[in-house]
Amino acid sequence: MDQVEVEAGEGPLWRRIVDYPLVALVIAVVLFLLTTGLAAWVAGNVIPPTPAITPNMWFDLVCALFLVVLYKLVIRHLGEHRRDDLRLEGALRPLAIGLGAGLALFSFIVLVAAVIGVYQLTGEGDARDLLPQLIVSAIFPAISEEMFFRGILFRWIEEFGGSWAALVLTSAFFGAAHLANPHASPIAAIGIAFEAGVMLGAAYMLTRSLWLPMGLHAAWNFTQGEVFDIPVSGMPVHGLVVARLQGPPLLTGNGFGLEASLIAISVATIFGVFLLWLAIRRGELMKPRWARHHLSSSSTAP
Repeated sequence: MDQVEVEAGEGPLWRRIVDYPLVALVIAVVLFLLTTGLAAWVAGNVIPPTPAITPNMWFDLVCALFLVVLYKLVIRHLGEHRRDDLRLEGALRPLAIGLGAGLALFSFIVLVAAVIGVYQLTGEGDARDLLPQLIVSAIFPAISEEMFFRGILFRWIEEFGGSWAALVLTSAFFGAAHLANPHASPIAAIGIAFEAGVMLGAAYMLTRSLWLPMGLHAAWNFTQGEVFDIPVSGMPVHGLVVARLQGPPLLTGNGFGLEASLIAISVATIFGVFLLWLAIRRGELMKPRWARHHLSSSSTAP
């Protein structure tokens, strides 16, 4: 892993302030938001309208590109422990594993829902909206949300408060962020926090890379929406099949989709805990900053 560690007390004062975990977090969040705003302006004012690509799709494409450039040029150089969580070298394997795992995981969730009669096929869909939905509901959310919640928030909360604080807080933030979606509810937000927040946070801990959580996130969204015609976090979709969810709200998600069902919450949380167990077993559990510094001071004391 390419990583440059800056020892406390080294370098000019301004750099030590900028590199402090919570300061680095704030700087990264501000840059992320400014870049998102710039992408919206470019997509709305610079790129001419085209019949094949909607303004929303242009925004998603431009913003994803801008955010990757921002990360590679600036964000990876911030902080006391500088590292690149979007390294191209060795990226294919974790990305492929994430895509495969996301596909298999949500397919299993749909299978369980079908067996108990909650998920029912009602007709054949088509692939006319496949590319737009792939961009809007899979690729862009995977890049933007994973960069923000895991690549920025998780990274520097963990450096300051340790892995447990980062996992709990980013999972809660991730769930709360979905309260603005259609048909959202406290149960949906709690479900997203447990099933996705834990799973994606643990995937990041396990690999110290964004590729695995990005793959999981993209495949999870694409499989439920574009393959099985299930609302993605409350957002309407157009799938390769036509289907409906029917039954008790706790099993159907009550309009939000299976992500808010006890089926997905149980299955994905178990998988997330498994990834977390692997990360802990690999020694990726980080202590809070003050505990690490105390241990470092104790080990160097005469």
